[in-house]
Amino acid sequence: MNSKEERRTMYGPGKSDRLVVPPKPTNEGRVAARPEERVEGRSLAKGNPSQRHRHRTQSRTELGQALERVRQAARKDKGQRLTALWHHVYDVNRLRAAYFASKHDAAAGIDGVTWQAYGQGLEDRLERLARRLQQGAYRPKPVRRVFIPKADGRERPIGVPTLEDKLVQRAAAEVVGAVFEAEFRGFSYGFRPGRSQHDALDALVVGIKRKKIGWILDADIRGFFDSIDHGCLLGFVQRRIADARVHEVIRRWLRAGVLEDGAWHVVEEGTPQGGNISPLLANIYLHFVLDEWLDEWRKTRAHGDVIVVRFADDFIVGFQHQGEAERFLEELGERFRQFHLELHPDKTRLIRFGRFAAKDRERRGEGKPETFDFLGFTHICARTRSGAFQVLRKTMRRRLRNKLREVKAELARRIHHSVPEVGRWLGSVLNGHAHYYAVPNNSRAVRAFRNQLVVLWYRTLSRRSHKADPGWRRMYRWAARWLPTPRVRHPWPEQRLCVTT
Repeated sequence: MNSKEERRTMYGPGKSDRLVVPPKPTNEGRVAARPEERVEGRSLAKGNPSQRHRHRTQSRTELGQALERVRQAARKDKGQRLTALWHHVYDVNRLRAAYFASKHDAAAGIDGVTWQAYGQGLEDRLERLARRLQQGAYRPKPVRRVFIPKADGRERPIGVPTLEDKLVQRAAAEVVGAVFEAEFRGFSYGFRPGRSQHDALDALVVGIKRKKIGWILDADIRGFFDSIDHGCLLGFVQRRIADARVHEVIRRWLRAGVLEDGAWHVVEEGTPQGGNISPLLANIYLHFVLDEWLDEWRKTRAHGDVIVVRFADDFIVGFQHQGEAERFLEELGERFRQFHLELHPDKTRLIRFGRFAAKDRERRGEGKPETFDFLGFTHICARTRSGAFQVLRKTMRRRLRNKLREVKAELARRIHHSVPEVGRWLGSVLNGHAHYYAVPNNSRAVRAFRNQLVVLWYRTLSRRSHKADPGWRRMYRWAARWLPTPRVRHPWPEQRLCVTT
């Protein structure tokens, strides 16, 4: 067999930027004939059943072990660039796990293929997808752009990839994320395994209470996801990953473009929100632009205490001294301009906040300390009954109003549904709201949300006809059955943070 027949290319024939990768030889020294045997480290022993018939639990265990080996390699030498990662992405088991982890009712992309439709002949589809990924024949399709309303009345553009692109992105995000988990800082919480919004909220409260924090920088990046520079992002990825096939597929996702009103538009910068890979790419970008620089700044430039909490593109920085906070804000703007980012001038502000903020503002005749919003909660300087300083967290009024407006519209659509059906749905809404917002000292806001649900339900039932008024006595019985009063779902920040860290 000549050398040309023993090679396979990534980009297909006719491309000048061809990457030649030799296939994985078998134990007998011949070239593997089956796709399963061509994957590095995944050759099948004689007599073993095909991978498509393996038990799903066994597959998940093997996938977890493969990712753990990637994590160990990344942690072993943080200056090392990993080269052999692509075979983890086109693993059929990983693609299958990505399919079952996808939302069953998610919107379809430009090809119109839904989760249920793709599941018909799933194994054959996954085998063909894995083969295209292995041979370099995979080409992502443009994303379908839709707009969803934001809390401030504007609209947020969301990209809807095709289901097949979602599977590949989810598989790639697992592999690439396993590499960069060794790089990410501890104060970064967004879209990382084992970390949630409440972990970030707890870290912020504990940091303000235990450190000498007197000033809070509430920063907002203007149009972050639409401002990411593709060249800088790919350069950041290449700092830890040397596999050119990973670079190329990320570049193709960034350059796939969007389809809006039937017209295709090329995307020169930014990453569409809605894809499985977008949160990871955003974390990588902000890690090198913000996290590394900020961590070095507070270690070498600051003389007082500095705390940082970041969740995706939302971040809060606390300072002990006003002068350091003002100097940091100025240097942060210059740092962002180097990477095509910009702080929002109307939403970025430096406020007096902390254990001494109330007395300081009272001495100056400025009233109560200002508040700031973070991850759906308004943070307030307060005191306990014994006089100790504490940070109160209340549900943001804007979030509460928007949620009630959505419930009202949905109740109007379900106006003729049965009482048990609507009651079960409202119970799920209340349970989901309480699951996030039922933190200590926020019980009053959660109870107010429940009461508003009861009022909206009563008004909807009264509009069925001129004789449809259920009466408040009956309404209270239905509310007690379907909308029980929620309790506090979360421990105090100090308790949970001490356990998790």
